[in-house]
Amino acid sequence: MSKKELIRLVEDTVEVKDFPKFKAGDTITVTYKIKEGNKERLQKYQGVVLQRSGSGPTSTFTVRKISGNVGVERIFPISSHFIEAIEVNKIGVVRRARIFYFRKLRGKKARIKEKRR
Repeated sequence: MSKKELIRLVEDTVEVKDFPKFKAGDTITVTYKIKEGNKERLQKYQGVVLQRSGSGPTSTFTVRKISGNVGVERIFPISSHFIEAIEVNKIGVVRRARIFYFRKLRGKKARIKEKRR
C-alpha cells in the first residue's frame, strides 16, 4: 500500500458529524467538550468564521471573537469528536473566502453585512 492509499483508508474510517453549512463571514456558536481531570463540561465559543480550509474529514475552520478587548482566534478540525454542536447565528455577506483583513478592523468597521432571509 502506498502512502496515499493509507491516508485515504484512514480518512474513510473517520466519522464526520452533520453540521449546518457555513462559510467565511458567518457568525457561529461552537459547543465543544472540555476535559479537566476526570470532569467534562461543555463550553460555547461564539465568533466570526475567518476561513474554511481543506476538504472532507481533514478540513478545519477558524473562528475569531473579541474577548476582553483582545482578539482571540481558534482553529477547529471539523472531524473533532470534542465538537458537540455548531449553530449558525448570522449569515454574513463577504466577497472573499478568507477574511484575514477582519483582524485589523475594530468597532463599527468590524461589522459584517447580514444576509436577508
